Amino acid sequence: MPLDVICVGTATVDTIAVVDRMPAADDRVVAEPFVTACGGPAATAAVALARLGARVGFCGVVGDDDAGRLVRAGFEHEGVDTTWLRTVPGVATTTSLVIAARSGSTRAIVTTAQHAPSPDDVPAGAATWLHADQTGYRSALAAVRSGTRGAGSRLSLDAGNPIPGLDLAGVDLYVPTTAALAREFGTDDVDEGLCAAAKAGAGAVVATAGSTGSHVLDGDDVTVVAPFRVDVASTIGAGDVFHGALLAGLVGGGTLAEAARLANAVAALSCRALDGRSAIPSRAEADALLLAQHRHDTGDTHDE
Repeated sequence: MPLDVICVGTATVDTIAVVDRMPAADDRVVAEPFVTACGGPAATAAVALARLGARVGFCGVVGDDDAGRLVRAGFEHEGVDTTWLRTVPGVATTTSLVIAARSGSTRAIVTTAQHAPSPDDVPAGAATWLHADQTGYRSALAAVRSGTRGAGSRLSLDAGNPIPGLDLAGVDLYVPTTAALAREFGTDDVDEGLCAAAKAGAGAVVATAGSTGSHVLDGDDVTVVAPFRVDVASTIGAGDVFHGALLAGLVGGGTLAEAARLANAVAALSCRALDGRSAIPSRAEADALLLAQHRHDTGDTHDE
């Protein structure tokens, strides 16, 4: 039986520094104790899927180093299938330094080179969905387009980061941020951007807007899905979590709008911790928030 999703792209080890303000050139600031955690857009999406009960694997490249071993161990701990995680001698696993400033809620990311799997390494036929970040996009798209190797697989794309030469033909689910959507299609009108993406070939489009929710285009209908309010420690990785939760909702049989509502809830809950993974909720935790919000919205105080 195929997996629900195989995530294709970058897996990193991140060092996170929280400061009161973003340092300027030649500046020196004092940070809270550094936190080390695994990250990466496709990798964090895979962990979110696993926490929500999906059958998920990861396809990517790490080095034969301590960081690579940490990445692999993290996946295995979460129940993510590492069959397609290649360890390449002589390659350095991608590492990142994330500086998060409490004032203004801004952050800066410094990262080393990212390593994409080859199209031949992407097992498109082994999953109902492939989910690619900016690093895995070209290999995943090539695998889907290659014929029998991509039979039955649908392609989801995390387009929050820039993707030069983006081609949406063959992308079943395109998920940029609203800012990325505006850059790609030259309009600040979100509805216009969603429709332009569909005309460019995307099967369905969801644009994320952070604390203001998400915008869903499914067919001819646009829906704005409201956000959830939680106490936020950090938004690091929240977008990556959203992508995994969105697919978890779809493989669970939900509509695109229902999946986006679940993804909003899961991404919000993931913000309870400094790193992008430790606070990703289980499906039961996410369902509890969804129910609490529904009762708040409807004024239902009945205890079942």
